[in-house]
Amino acid sequence: MGRPELIDFRQERIRVLHYTWIAFFISFYIWFNMAPLATTMLREVGWLTEEHLKVLAIVNVALTIPARIVVGALIDKYGPRVVFSGLLLTMSIPTFFFAFGDSLAQLLVSRLVLSTIGASFVIGIRMVAQWFPPKMIGRAEGFYAGWGNFGSAWAAMTLPWIAITVFEDWFGFAEGWRWAIFVNGLVGLVYGVMYYFLVRDTPEGVPFVGVKKTQPMLVSSSRDLVQYLLWSFPIFGALGLLAWRISRIEIDGDVLLEGWGLWLTYGVLLVAYGAHVLKSLQVNVPRLRAGVPESERYSFSNVAALNTTYVANFGAELAVVSMLPAFFEATFSLGAEAAGLIASSFAVVNLFARPLGGLISDNLKNRKRVMLGYMFGIALGFVGMALINSAWPIVIAVFITVLCSIFVQGAEGATFAIIPLIHKPMTGQIAGMAGAFGNVGAVVYLVIFSLVDASTFFFILAAGAFVSFLYVLAFLKEPEGAFADEMYTAEQLSRASEAE
Repeated sequence: MGRPELIDFRQERIRVLHYTWIAFFISFYIWFNMAPLATTMLREVGWLTEEHLKVLAIVNVALTIPARIVVGALIDKYGPRVVFSGLLLTMSIPTFFFAFGDSLAQLLVSRLVLSTIGASFVIGIRMVAQWFPPKMIGRAEGFYAGWGNFGSAWAAMTLPWIAITVFEDWFGFAEGWRWAIFVNGLVGLVYGVMYYFLVRDTPEGVPFVGVKKTQPMLVSSSRDLVQYLLWSFPIFGALGLLAWRISRIEIDGDVLLEGWGLWLTYGVLLVAYGAHVLKSLQVNVPRLRAGVPESERYSFSNVAALNTTYVANFGAELAVVSMLPAFFEATFSLGAEAAGLIASSFAVVNLFARPLGGLISDNLKNRKRVMLGYMFGIALGFVGMALINSAWPIVIAVFITVLCSIFVQGAEGATFAIIPLIHKPMTGQIAGMAGAFGNVGAVVYLVIFSLVDASTFFFILAAGAFVSFLYVLAFLKEPEGAFADEMYTAEQLSRASEAE
């Protein structure tokens, strides 16, 4: 009997897959290093308050949205190996500054810069796509994302123990949380160097197929250009929504972001969007007038459809994991530890649910139909969660929660299975845009949650998934060559060789 392929380390592509999910795992291990240590920080830092922690939690996601767009463009230009290594190395610096920051300003700035590490997801999507043929891309991308995303859970499981037991109890250090975060950053620094030497961008003899310049997305028609500009606006709008949320927070009786500061932020975002529009027109209009070669055409409607799916699955996931412990605690009168343990079931299933979504997409030979099934399942799952109340047996409530999560995270795997197939030279930018919309969804959903009760919130999540279902039904086209045996066509290889 042959060795299962997933652990067949004789194959270079399997080694690359494992090295890459570990890089993603470490990225999320670093990104979510504050939440499990928040109560310890509050207890050991005399001037730190709960309001401070709220602001730090908000800025921890602030730059993830634009970073995914920027990093996506960098990948397509320079390749995922250099970008992933560079991201891990550079993000160790704000991690160290946060670890030993002794003022709110230092903590805020370091946390804001560190939020860009959330773009790491995009890099691995491109790397894995370089090594696996279309017929296997779903399971490979799902495994990468599912196991890599577990880094956030690993941070919650280990960092408090490292801070309190190892540094404070064993070594007698004061404020052990600082040293736990320092070690956390050190892991990223070391692996950033290792990753550069452990992998390469493509198999031997296969050239890297990318873009010549780091610039806005190139589109295939005037209609696609209009769509691209319209779909770019929510990315800037979500940042404005984050600014508005920060302006609602008071620290020591003072509003953190005063009226003039808030309007200045809105103005900067509006100018930035205007500059993006002008640059997009500058690079696309001459190209469209000259005529886009057939080999370089793709449908932006596919990108837009995946933007909606990632809002409805990953955006919903980030929002739900933020409120689920409190929901179970309040609904069933549980203790905080029991409620947290039950709520963690929503996140833990990603270890198998994401790879399963990709595997089903590979095996059913119709990626659009699989995507539709998952989105409809998400809608039904959240309707089920909206109906949960204290009269329910808690076992049934947990079952509905886990079932809903399987659909949510399986849909993410199904999304990853399509992204690399839309237009390979621009996989980074496409993944970056879809990834950014996942965070846009999380921001919007969390703001909505602050205004409604839990049941209404779940119904809104269900409605979002159903809207995505309809959008996918109307606009998503089954990618050509979605189940091909080879990673590149002869024409793609020829064009890549000419570009070199």
